[in-house]
Amino acid sequence: MAGSHGPLQFHFGDDAPGVHCHSLTSGLVCQVVTWRHFGPVAHVRLTYNSDTWEHTMDVMISYTGVTEFLLLGFSEDPRRQNLIGFLFLVAYLAALLVNGLIIIVITSDPRLHTPVYFFLKNLSLIDLCYIYVTVPKVFLNSLMNRNTISFLGCVSQVVFFAGFGATELLILTVMSYDRNVAICHPLHCEIIMSKGACGHMVVASYVSALVYGAMHASVTFSTNFNSNKIHHFFCDIPQIMVISDPKMNIDEASVSLIVVIMTIICFTSISYSYVNIFSAVLNISSKEERSQTLSTCIPHLVVVALFTFTGALAYLKPPSSSQTILDLLLSVSYTVFPPIMNPIKYSLRNKDMKAALE
Repeated sequence: MAGSHGPLQFHFGDDAPGVHCHSLTSGLVCQVVTWRHFGPVAHVRLTYNSDTWEHTMDVMISYTGVTEFLLLGFSEDPRRQNLIGFLFLVAYLAALLVNGLIIIVITSDPRLHTPVYFFLKNLSLIDLCYIYVTVPKVFLNSLMNRNTISFLGCVSQVVFFAGFGATELLILTVMSYDRNVAICHPLHCEIIMSKGACGHMVVASYVSALVYGAMHASVTFSTNFNSNKIHHFFCDIPQIMVISDPKMNIDEASVSLIVVIMTIICFTSISYSYVNIFSAVLNISSKEERSQTLSTCIPHLVVVALFTFTGALAYLKPPSSSQTILDLLLSVSYTVFPPIMNPIKYSLRNKDMKAALE
């Protein structure tokens, strides 16, 4: 750090070209001229402990003007970035193909216009939106050999990633209720799971989850940031908390409490539905009929287990300022794999889907 008398200039390193400072009775007040990854900062105050202030200074810099973030989830080696970008592109195209196919088949085949397939179609739509939030950005960054995302882009990722993730959990909960009604109350199924009721459940899931996503983003970004470096391949909330003002963690904890309560309610509802389902299945005398009934539930159980288990592992562990390979693989397992595997699990074990695809 260098300085001179009168109007002063200080150099803080490669990322901060310069700061103009003026001596006042209360100390030194400085104005940031430019900052590569940050917007203009209002003030930088330097205090000193003796007359020879050049030797001792406390620098306090406010990063309130973040305009973009650096995503440092993967290697900065261009060749590795290109390889990772290609793999993410393949995953995205696979998700687009299988989910798009399910949406088209269910929409076009009148035999599949039932509650279970209505919810499955919406699950595929959510999976498409879910993977679209994060994966294309990774591919584009690798293609252009960069690792940045704009502030608004980061906000959008938080809103929609949290929103669509919550929507998926709610839809999976509604699907378990639908299976419960279909197996335990078959005579009342058409009345309870009418088209209007199914539509209201889906709309309520979308609206409530996206409101939750917006609420999460408003809390996450209404703070100062200590850095703009996110050690992840997208704007994930735990990693943003690492670089945010510690005071924000109190507000974030309140939102996280809502998440925990919602997850407990959904998990309890799913468990209750399957306790009823398994009780009803045990009373079925025919082994073939019992096996056929269970086959309609197993794919849903696998999807629920994969989604909740990987999500819980990722979000319940304390966030850190660096990501290990295991952390990144875990992140991929709940951001990339579910949109690809969900439709495959449902279609491979479903005779109606197989017949419609032929």
